[in-house]
Amino acid sequence: MFRTFGRSWQLFKASLAILRQDKELLVFPLISALGLIVVSILFFIPLAASGIFNSASNGGTGSQIISVVVGFLFYWITYTVVIFSQTALVGAAMIRLNGGDPTVKDGFRIASERLGKIIGYASIAATVGMILNAIQNSARSSDNIVVSIIGQIFAGILNMAWNLITFLVVPVLVVENVGPIEAIKRSGSYLKKTWGENLVATAGMGFISFLFMLAGFLVVGALTFLLSNIMGGAGVVIGMVLMVAVLGTIGLFFSALGGIFQAALYKYATEGTTGDQFEPSLITEAFATK
Repeated sequence: MFRTFGRSWQLFKASLAILRQDKELLVFPLISALGLIVVSILFFIPLAASGIFNSASNGGTGSQIISVVVGFLFYWITYTVVIFSQTALVGAAMIRLNGGDPTVKDGFRIASERLGKIIGYASIAATVGMILNAIQNSARSSDNIVVSIIGQIFAGILNMAWNLITFLVVPVLVVENVGPIEAIKRSGSYLKKTWGENLVATAGMGFISFLFMLAGFLVVGALTFLLSNIMGGAGVVIGMVLMVAVLGTIGLFFSALGGIFQAALYKYATEGTTGDQFEPSLITEAFATK
C-alpha cells in the first residue's frame, strides 16, 4: 500500500513539474468548468420555468420522451465541452513532452482541428452515459433491495470498464487523429498491451486529490467558523465563497495534472519513452499486469 502511494506521489510530482513549466495548461480545465456552468444555466433555467420536469415526473409519455431527448442533448453538449478542453490540454502537454514549448493557442488549435471527431466521440460517450445512468436509476428505484444492490454494482462495473477502455482516447485523437470508434479501439488495445488492467496509479492520484480537497475543506471550514463568530451571517457568506474558490481551484489543478499524466502514459505506450520529466519505471509500474 505504502509503495503504491509512494509511486503515485512520484507521478504527482512529475506531472507537477510540467505544470510549473506550463502554467497556462490550467486555462483548459478552467474553460471546461465555465463552459459546463454556462450550458447548465442555458438548459435548466428555461426547462424549469417551462414545467417540463414536473410533467415528466407525473408520468406523461410525451413529456418523458422530451425529457430523454433534452437529457441526451445536455449530455452531448457537456461531453463535447469537456472533451474539447481535454483534447486541448493533452495536445499542449504532448508538445511539452516532445521537447516543445506549448501555448494556449497551440492547445486550442489542436482541439479545433479535431472538432468533428470530438463531436463524434462526445455522441458515443453521451449515449453510453445515458444508458449507464438509466441502469443505475432503475436499480435505485427497485423495490427489491437485492435487485437494487446488484443493479448498482453491475452499473458500477460497466462504468469502470468503459473508463478503462476509453482511458487513452483523447491522446489517440490528439496524436493519431483517427475517428472516435477507432480511437476507442486503439485506447483499449494500448492499455491492455502495455499495462494490463490495474489503474493503480490513477487511483493513487485520485487519493492524493481527495487529500488536498479534504485539507482545503477543513482549513476553509475552520476559517468560516471563526468568521461567523466575528461577523455573523456575512462571515458565513464569505466562508462559502472561499470554499467554492478553494475547492474549485484544487479541482482545476488536478484536472490539469490528470491531462499531463494521461499524455505521458500514451507517449510511453506508443514510443517507450515519456520525456525527461517522467521516470520510465513510474509509468511501467503504474499499470502492472497481474
